[in-house]
Amino acid sequence: MIIADLAQIPGRTYPARRRTQNLVSGASPIQARNFSMGNVALEPNGGQVPWHNQEQEEIYFIVEGEAEMCLGEERQTLRTGQAVYIPPRVFHQLTNIGDVPCRMIYCYGPAGDVAHWRQELDGTLPRAGIEAPPLPVGARPQCTERTARGALDDDNQNSRPAASCANLTEDAPK
Repeated sequence: MIIADLAQIPGRTYPARRRTQNLVSGASPIQARNFSMGNVALEPNGGQVPWHNQEQEEIYFIVEGEAEMCLGEERQTLRTGQAVYIPPRVFHQLTNIGDVPCRMIYCYGPAGDVAHWRQELDGTLPRAGIEAPPLPVGARPQCTERTARGALDDDNQNSRPAASCANLTEDAPK
């Protein structure tokens, strides 16, 4: 029996103020061909999975907290206990709009790395409205900054994201 234990999975911190721990595939002891799954903690007031798309279909399930979900041209608030389906190749973004961390579980298939993880770390995410379709009207801005010190992982736990991705909810339209 193979068990993945969140307490034993260091995960990775991304510039847009979130920590991702792979439960299935990636650095997890559980490897699957047909899907990947993980736990994500979005920091309060703006922690984000930035505007991106991918070939896989995906589900986000909000374990706790409140977040703005942008999917194509739509924008809606997701709360604890809600899940959203993300079709393949549709641009999407999730931003914590609460004063406490927002935790979510993602599941996508088929398994494998998705380009936006590396693009975010490298500062090369396609920018909304420039290299990618625009965000929905009224959406929180996309964080496209990279860290000052590069990739953040269990070997570099004390690094912090660039300040330019801080508080993405402050100046957002209500």
